Amino acid sequence: MSAESSARRGRTVDRQIALVREWDNLVGRVRSLGPGFADFLRPQRLSSLLPAVGTGTMVLVNVTGTRCDALLVEASGVRPVPLPRLAADETAERVLAHVRRLGGVEEASIRVQRTARRARDRPSFAAFQDHHTAKQELRATEEELDVRLLDDMCWLWDAVAEPVLEAAASNRIWWCPTGPLSFLPLHAAGHHDGSGRSVLDRAVSSSAPTLRALARARTAPSVGADRMLVVAPATDPPLPQTAAELDLLRSLFPSHRLTVVEGPDATRERVLRELPHHRWAHFSCHGRQSLLDPSHGGLMLADGILTVADLGAGRFDGGFAFLSACMTATGGLRLADEVITLGAGLHYAGFRHVLATLWSVDAEVAYAFAGQLFPELIANGGLGAARTAEAAGRAVRRLRDAEPERPSRWAPFTHTGP
Repeated sequence: MSAESSARRGRTVDRQIALVREWDNLVGRVRSLGPGFADFLRPQRLSSLLPAVGTGTMVLVNVTGTRCDALLVEASGVRPVPLPRLAADETAERVLAHVRRLGGVEEASIRVQRTARRARDRPSFAAFQDHHTAKQELRATEEELDVRLLDDMCWLWDAVAEPVLEAAASNRIWWCPTGPLSFLPLHAAGHHDGSGRSVLDRAVSSSAPTLRALARARTAPSVGADRMLVVAPATDPPLPQTAAELDLLRSLFPSHRLTVVEGPDATRERVLRELPHHRWAHFSCHGRQSLLDPSHGGLMLADGILTVADLGAGRFDGGFAFLSACMTATGGLRLADEVITLGAGLHYAGFRHVLATLWSVDAEVAYAFAGQLFPELIANGGLGAARTAEAAGRAVRRLRDAEPERPSRWAPFTHTGP
């Protein structure tokens, strides 16, 4: 290195040190302004976050190759619960197999739609035969998914949920799994054989991206008008439940409390413009998630995708959002700990209560869930969002009791919020 280069590098280092000192000085001056600024740019103190759980329990499930534990966060403090039956290798294997099975169902469903269009547009014996074969393949992949999912949920109960519920101070639980465990339905863990050994039967469950997000949701105001925004873009293929969900909401809400944005009007710009002026929102549309780049996943509107990043950039201060779309609570494989999901994005952006799904949901089941949920929440033309967790849990239990052998149809529904 020449003398000139060495001198230039020295000046750069000196300048960086000076900037760091200037920054520290400015932060110190801000913190000295008074008690309200004492923690400026400091991590929030645990003591200020603990009240967020109230009388409930937040469960952070840590999965590592060394050992696995659940951290129970309660108003009185934090305590660990060892999970000796949970192992990182088995978790990864189960999650990867689960994701592959979901992918197989998606591919089979696409083949059914494609062959149905071909049989409709160019009717022939071969076209009808292809469509029949595609439907058989879809049924086979769905049956395999359900059988394996029931086994995964029993394993989740034995390895995680049962020891957690035995140790928890109450039956109000917020699940906060880490890593690949976030792809599995912890809120529905259990032996669904009528024995009552399940989270659905023993607890009111929600998800929470972080303790700080839960604390913020408990205190954040809902400043939008007492109106429901319904977003229903035209979709290809069409969503059979959209018209039924619109009819349901129109029957429950007075017209002056309902804004319907549908068809070609349901654009990204229009939806982002309307959201801050509505306390409640319902999306009836296709959802898409990129498992390798989850920030680009989102809701498919008339002019493109309303992404997780789009929603995260806004601030809406809403009370309730229902994402009647697919994979809206699914994150990414590479950054599973980052909770980059559409549901979490809406929650971070200010919607206190968010209902979303872990995987693609049958249209008939999506409507059945909405039909169970909304009548419980609506009174006097308004929506009681504070009851969302309990109402969602009851709706899922009713769906489960009708088809206990089909968990792929009722286990994906999740609630995020206080």
